Amino acid sequence: MLTLEPLTTVKDLVIVGDGPAAEEIFRYCEDQTVRGYRFRGIFNDEAIDGVLGERRVGDVQAVRAYAIQNRIDILYCALPGTRRADITELMEFCERNTIRFRVIPSAESFIPVVKTSELEFHGEVPVSKIRREPLDSMYARGLKRTFDIIFSFCIIVFVFSWLFPLLALMVKLSSKGPVFFKQVRLGKDNEEFVCWKFRSMRMNTEADSKQATKNDPRVTRVGAFLRKSNLDEMPQFFNVFLGQMSVVGPRPHPLRLNDQYRDIIDKYMVRHFVRPGITGWAQVNGFRGETRTPELMERRVELDVWYLENWSFWLDMRIVVKTVTNMLGKEENAY
Repeated sequence: MLTLEPLTTVKDLVIVGDGPAAEEIFRYCEDQTVRGYRFRGIFNDEAIDGVLGERRVGDVQAVRAYAIQNRIDILYCALPGTRRADITELMEFCERNTIRFRVIPSAESFIPVVKTSELEFHGEVPVSKIRREPLDSMYARGLKRTFDIIFSFCIIVFVFSWLFPLLALMVKLSSKGPVFFKQVRLGKDNEEFVCWKFRSMRMNTEADSKQATKNDPRVTRVGAFLRKSNLDEMPQFFNVFLGQMSVVGPRPHPLRLNDQYRDIIDKYMVRHFVRPGITGWAQVNGFRGETRTPELMERRVELDVWYLENWSFWLDMRIVVKTVTNMLGKEENAY
């Protein structure tokens, strides 16, 4: 089913801590004239007086389990500066679990726990964001989604329609098995989806657990050509058209890699704040294919996070053009 970018995306949020600023955030989110936020509860180690007391769910430690179980989108932290260690732990927890972390002033002080690049106001309260997210803008999301729909539609109608029978026949003649390889991946905000590719390997039991390596014996001769030319990714334009992926964005990794790296590489899960892409900033900068070491994966993640912090429509156009030129040339890591 084709999906357009919604005009307003409802984001579930919780507040950790107490104080006038926390109450102001609560009233702002409860205001019926404000769209896009849904307050789910407040977490504080002590009882709270007033209107927030009725919405207290548990203590500070309880917020972790609650946030995961209830798919919380944003965590606002109003803890005092004396609890800097707790603030840092909460921030790291949010980064690992694709939850946006915001710091709001407490009654005692305003704590910049990281070098923030952006402030936004909720009512009269300034809120400190960890990073810039250009795609937080409704206009930016709409522009990117419009391009995705038009571009993927043109590829499907004018290229895939005649190229598919040829590639499908080549795949079928190369080895026994289906034309397509399907694998569950994580998309934006950790939503699972089925990612499609032309099958490039012989049928094997390690497809979901082992990355392709250089001179991999599982890869067929036709598959090597498809992988080298990126043609194996063409079915993913259907994923783009359906709204599960974008033309440009961080590449979606197998679930096994997410489990392997989410707790050992800083900001690894931040990649899922945006839709995954067929191509991306990391890929056009040489980081495609196998990630043999944690250091290589760390560098890929750094480039993916840089992309989501610096997104622009023209950056996407630059990446698309660079992808095409790379396809026509030789890429060392294309195997």
